[in-house]
Amino acid sequence: MKRYKLDGAFYYCPVDLTLSVIGGRWKGLVFWNLRNGPKRYGELKKILVGINDKMLAQVLRELERSGVVSRKVFEVIPPKVEYTLTSEGEKLLPVMQLMSVWGEKFEVG
Repeated sequence: MKRYKLDGAFYYCPVDLTLSVIGGRWKGLVFWNLRNGPKRYGELKKILVGINDKMLAQVLRELERSGVVSRKVFEVIPPKVEYTLTSEGEKLLPVMQLMSVWGEKFEVG
């Protein structure tokens, strides 16, 4: 049986591994909103209606730890931090695009 490892965790199915990276209530939304370029924490907070600060910080840390999002700190006052997709993260965009197309079938407006 094949095994896969990411961030110290072992998986026996590559789909399970992928879902651990982008699955859940907020990870996919944060990831999807970074597809068009870097965003600051405050920008993401405004886009993601209903997410609290603790959850957004946790999701960003998890995406960064998984290697699909990078965090860039600018040495200015006040501090400035930007989040962007890594090259590995960009490889997941076609998967997310297919999910978007599939979900659009259910538009009611």
